[in-house]
Amino acid sequence: MDHAYRATIRWERGDAVFTDGRYSRGHVWAFDGLEIPGSSSPLSVRVPLSRADAVDPEEALVAALSSCHMLFFLDFARRAGFTVDRYADPAVGEMAPNADGKLYVGRVTLSPAVTFSGALVPDAEAFHALHHRAHEECYIGHSLRAEVVIAPTFTLT
Repeated sequence: MDHAYRATIRWERGDAVFTDGRYSRGHVWAFDGLEIPGSSSPLSVRVPLSRADAVDPEEALVAALSSCHMLFFLDFARRAGFTVDRYADPAVGEMAPNADGKLYVGRVTLSPAVTFSGALVPDAEAFHALHHRAHEECYIGHSLRAEVVIAPTFTLT
């Protein structure tokens, strides 16, 4: 199965000198006609050279993993006959030095809170099995070297 995914990243120097390192890291991510402001993280490059109101690559990585996991989870829950009403994941990525001392996203913790309704709801074992299967199938998760921790909770309505 061949899949190709595209993103266009645009940045312009404007009137900044550039060679002194004091240029804006703000840029644009474009996907399928949607444009999203991007920037380096203010934790790496201080504001105003970065934009606190833009998505940085580290946040995007965490969001991509969380989104991928959620989409698989929802499909597997549906196939099992469960009704999911809400899914929210305040995912967190943590930087750490690798064996060479270079920083990387070394751990991502997914903490999805899932609310189910209806006559058929999963027990704790089935709930965790859905998350385990979602983690096993998530394309983004397969693409990472980072440790992925999944600590879900669910409620009934």
